Parts: sequence; structure tokens; C-alpha cells
Amino acid sequence: MSSLQQHNYTIHTFGCKVNTYDSGLLEQSLAESGFYHSKTGPNVHILNTCAVTSQATKKAQRWVRQIKAKNPLALVVVTGCAAQVDTDCFSKMKGVDLIVANSHKSQLENLIRQYYAGVLTQRVFKSNIFKKLDLEAGGGEESHHTRTFLKVQDGCNSFCTYCVIPFARGKSRSLSIDSLVQRIQQLEDKGVKEVVLTGVHIGDYLDKNYSCRPGPEALLKEILKQTHVPRIRVSSLEPVEVSDELLEIYQDSRLCPHFHLSIQAVCDKTLYKMKRQYGVQQVESCLQRVADKVSKAFVGMDVITGFPGESVEDFRETYQRLEALPWTRIHVFPYSERPGTYAARMPCQVKPSQVFSRARQLRALSHDRYTRQALVQVGQFKQVLILKGGKKQGLSRDYWPVQIETQKLTSGTELTVQIVDYCPPASGRPKGHLRGQVVINA
Repeated sequence: MSSLQQHNYTIHTFGCKVNTYDSGLLEQSLAESGFYHSKTGPNVHILNTCAVTSQATKKAQRWVRQIKAKNPLALVVVTGCAAQVDTDCFSKMKGVDLIVANSHKSQLENLIRQYYAGVLTQRVFKSNIFKKLDLEAGGGEESHHTRTFLKVQDGCNSFCTYCVIPFARGKSRSLSIDSLVQRIQQLEDKGVKEVVLTGVHIGDYLDKNYSCRPGPEALLKEILKQTHVPRIRVSSLEPVEVSDELLEIYQDSRLCPHFHLSIQAVCDKTLYKMKRQYGVQQVESCLQRVADKVSKAFVGMDVITGFPGESVEDFRETYQRLEALPWTRIHVFPYSERPGTYAARMPCQVKPSQVFSRARQLRALSHDRYTRQALVQVGQFKQVLILKGGKKQGLSRDYWPVQIETQKLTSGTELTVQIVDYCPPASGRPKGHLRGQVVINA
């Protein structure tokens, strides 16, 4: 094509909410460079990849093959975490035209422009991620999402034994409170109703310009004080990061009563091998304090099954403790070896059959708990944000998916809905949804 203006693109986002934020930033940069977002027949495919497991990288590789099979002339650009840590896997693929690691993600639109100008002399763009000090601002708005994800922090200093993310995203660094408040004010002006604060390790958030405790608590207080967006949601936290001060802040109705906790296990032996910075006592205390101090909170958790060295007794301890604790849903991750991590070299790897057997048991526990709590929602009134997609679906402040019985819905609006029923998950789906009727406009 003779002009960059003629190129249209699509972004395939894999993995976490931080990647969703980054994809929104890429959309903005590409639009400013003259590209057009298209879901039908794009000639530029950008894969914003995940690397949390080896399967995540393999999934991205399958997408590359599928894209090239349908459109051999398409430009395929691989970026994101897998591009940073599994560079060789993609450089060996003929279907990948450009590899832009996280270290160079901010340069992606310029690299595509140079590619079409025929001036690039290399295919791979990557450098030491631990030398990356900047943290791109301004993303989160994606054309197919109603809610906006706001990255407040990136990178991680923990180096848990099963995790490759520090090598994919670098050391922990944060955006300033002032810049984040300003960004939310901009989103308010655009009519955004919900902002999701996200990061690789939000508990590490730090604004050195604030003399008082400059962590997540200070950030939330300033957002609540200086902005008016009606719904603010916080993504994943670790148990020791849920302080009493934080729970007090959750008394503000604008903070959605929804917690996602990265706990991974409820067994001291397993947590120690994972190099987590807490034990069983902290997990139990966290869950109980949330239940006691935040009314009707939805609590989701990440749990890994079959970690190297996890005995039958260790798994049983995690299972039984979870069975007795207050929470809503478990996101179960069967352990799989991730090349480049310490855990992959550990002895006593658990047999895959046992890993998946334990995962099935935890998923059954989660399904039973989720179903019981869903049935309790029937008859309640909820504030539901209508999502894009044309399927009459919304999301309550306390994170329940709600299908609404009405013909006229406008995405991005918040409605008062009475819950009338719970619909169990269809075959192959991880969770069901509530069904509701609109009462009045919020």
C-alpha cells in the first residue's frame, strides 16, 4: 500500500488487566500514527502476549499460525511479555514479521511505520527490561471495553519461584498520585463510569512525593477526594497488603466491594517453597477481616495446585482451610513448568494426573460456593454497569455478572436492577450469571 493511512489493524490481547491497559495505550498511539482499528479484514495483527505459563506462549504461537493461514500477507507483530522472555520461540517462526519486546513496546507504532517504509534492518527489538525506568501513561481505553483499566504500577521485585513476570516486566515502578488523579479526571470528562486500578504488584505501589504513607492507601484516598468517577475497582492484592486502613477506605460506596487476592496456597510449607511473603495465618486473617469489615464483598482468589513438592497432605490442608474460610470464587491454576523459573528445577515435581485431579477438586469446591452465594443474591437490588457486546449483560459493583431482561440497553450506563434468578454455567463455561430486571435509571 502506498500510504500508512490505508493500513488497518487489530490487537489480540492475552493475559492480565495490565496487558489490557497496554493494549489501550497501543490503540491510542496507533490512531495518532494514522492507523485504523478494524475487526474485519485487518492487515496488521498485533499480539499483546502473556508469559505467565508456557501454555500462554504456545497459545500465542497458535494464533500466529491461524492468522497467517487466513491472510498470508498480513503483518504479524508479537509484543508483550512472551516477546520479552520467549523471544527465540517467535524468532524461529516464519509467520512472525516483527518481535517487539516489552522493553520496546512504546516504540511499536514507529517500528511498524519503519517496517512499511522498508528501512528496518532487524526483526527483533529487545533490551534488558531491568533497565527500563519509564512507565507509560494514558492507556486503558479499548474500543471493545466499557470499563477503563488504569495501570498504576508495573514490574515486580518479589521473584516468586514459579513466576517469570519480573523478567518480562522489570523492576517495580509506579506512576505518581498526581498524574493518576489527573488521568481519572480526564476519563470522567469522557463519561467513564468505572476505573479499574491495576498493576503487576499493586501492593508495591509507591509515590515518593508523599511524605505520609505513600502506598495504595494514599493513592485511593486522593482519588476519592479529588475525583468523582462513580465506580473504582482495585485488582489483585496479596493477603498482607489488605491492611485495616485499606478496609476502612472501602467504607466509601464508590469503592466496589470486590477483592481479588493472590494467595496461591493455604499451607505454610507450600507458601515457603513458592517464596511468598506470608503464611497461613495471614491468609486466614485477611479473608476473615474482609468478611467482617466490607459488607457483602465478592472475594476471588488465585490458587495453584500441584506445585513441586506439594504432598497429598499439603493439598488437603489447603483444601480444608479454604473450605472453612469466607470467600466467593477460586481461580484455579494447575501448576505447569515454566522455563526460566526456579520452580521448574525443583525436585519432586507432581505427576500431571495428580495436578489436574487436585484442580478438579478445588474447582468443584469453588463451583459449590459460588452457586450458594449466587442464590443468596436473588431478590437483591444492584447497581449494574451495562457492558459492550450487545448481549444485554452488565456487571454489578460487587462483581456479579448480570443478564438483564429488557430490549433497550445503552452500554456505559449504570442501572438499578433487581435480581430475579441465577443461571448456572453452560457446558464448558467456568461460571454462571445472575438474571435481573431494570427498576429505575441510576
